[in-house]
Amino acid sequence: MNKGWKKLGTLGLMVAWIMVFTMPMAHAYIDPSATTYLIQAIAGIVIAAGSVAVVFWRRAKNRIRDKVGIDLDKNKETEEEVVAVNPEENGK
Repeated sequence: MNKGWKKLGTLGLMVAWIMVFTMPMAHAYIDPSATTYLIQAIAGIVIAAGSVAVVFWRRAKNRIRDKVGIDLDKNKETEEEVVAVNPEENGK
């Protein structure tokens, strides 16, 4: 890297440092409705991330099951199909 770029980067870092540490203190008021909105936004992000994680987890589990050859339905008992018969129609 050239010396000019190093000096420019150092100068930029110094300017950023001075700007951050010489800012005046802000005496501001945060409205309770803004705080509630922030809490709702964070909760929404957490719930969405959890849903995405569950979907990917199930897909990964199913892919692994398919590759390994595990069949979850092999020991399940099934009933015969039930056919409804109307006795009035049988006599005709």
